[in-house]
Amino acid sequence: MTPPRPAPATTRLLSRGDLRLLVLALLGDQPRHGYELIQHVSELFVRAYTPSAGTMYPLLASFEQAGWVLAEDDAGRRRFRITDSGRAELLARRDEVKAAQHRAWHRAREIAKADMPPDLRDALRQFKSALVRHHGRWQEGETTQVSALLLQAAALLNGQPPAPAESPEPATPPA
Repeated sequence: MTPPRPAPATTRLLSRGDLRLLVLALLGDQPRHGYELIQHVSELFVRAYTPSAGTMYPLLASFEQAGWVLAEDDAGRRRFRITDSGRAELLARRDEVKAAQHRAWHRAREIAKADMPPDLRDALRQFKSALVRHHGRWQEGETTQVSALLLQAAALLNGQPPAPAESPEPATPPA
C-alpha cells in the first residue's frame, strides 16, 4: 500500500504588505474609488484573488490617517487621491513596490498557467520549442502565416471575430 500523498501546500497570493504597496502604487498612477482599486487588484490576479471591501476600505482609511491619501467626494462616492506625503512614501519604498509588483505579476502568471487546459499548455510548450529550434531560419511568408494564426487565436480568446484570412501562399519547407 502506498502512503497517502501530502496535501499541496497553499501558496499565498500576496506576501505580507504587498497589497498595501500595490494599492499605493495604483493611487500614484491616478485617483480612484475603492471599488476601482478592488477591480484593478482582482484583474492583476486573473480574478483568482479579489480583495474584499472589508480589506480595502480599512487599508484606505489607514492611508488617510497616515496622510498618504485624501478622500474627495465624487457624486456621493469617495475618490482617493495620493498626497505629496503619499508620493514621498511611494518614492522611498520604490524598490519594495517594484518587488511587490514583480511578485504579483509572477503569481498571476502561475495562476493563469495552472488554470490552462492541459492540451493548450502542451500546444504552447510545443510552439515555444519550435520557435527556439526555428530561430533565424524564417522563410518568406512564414512570419505572415504564423502571425496570422497567432492573431486569430488571440481574437478567439478575446471573443472577437477572427480577421478575414488572407490566403498567403504556404511557405515551402527547406529542401
